Amino acid sequence: MNHFRVAQPYFPPKPNHVTKAAAQTAPGASKTFQQYLTESTTPHAKAQPLSFSQHAMSRLQQRGIALGGHQLERLESAVQKAASKGARESLIIMDNVAYVVSIVNRKIITAVDDGSMKDNVFTNIDSAIFV
Repeated sequence: MNHFRVAQPYFPPKPNHVTKAAAQTAPGASKTFQQYLTESTTPHAKAQPLSFSQHAMSRLQQRGIALGGHQLERLESAVQKAASKGARESLIIMDNVAYVVSIVNRKIITAVDDGSMKDNVFTNIDSAIFV
C-alpha cells in the first residue's frame, strides 16, 4: 500500500504590526533598539570629568607642565568636540603641549611638551585637535 502525503499550502504568519505606543516600554522593562541608539548617540549633559592616567601624571610632573582651571576647561571642550565627531583616541595640541586622550574613557593618557615633541611619533590616534 502506497501512502502519499498531500502537501498542505503554507501560509506565513501575518506580520505583527507594532504601533509607536507599543514600542514604548514601561519602567523596568527592556529597552527598544531605538532607545539604546538614542542614548548612545546623545551627549550626556553631565559626563564624567576628565581624569589622568598615572603615566600622564608622571609626565606632567617630569616636564613641569601645570594645568590651571582655564586650561582644563579648554581640554574638556576639546574632548567634547572629539566625542561629538565619534573620535576614540585623540591628539590634542594646546599651548605647545600634546596630550594623547582616550575620548571614550575621558582619560588623558600622556602629555608631551614642545621640547620633547621633536622626532616623536604619535600612534593609535584617530583624530587631532588644535586648541
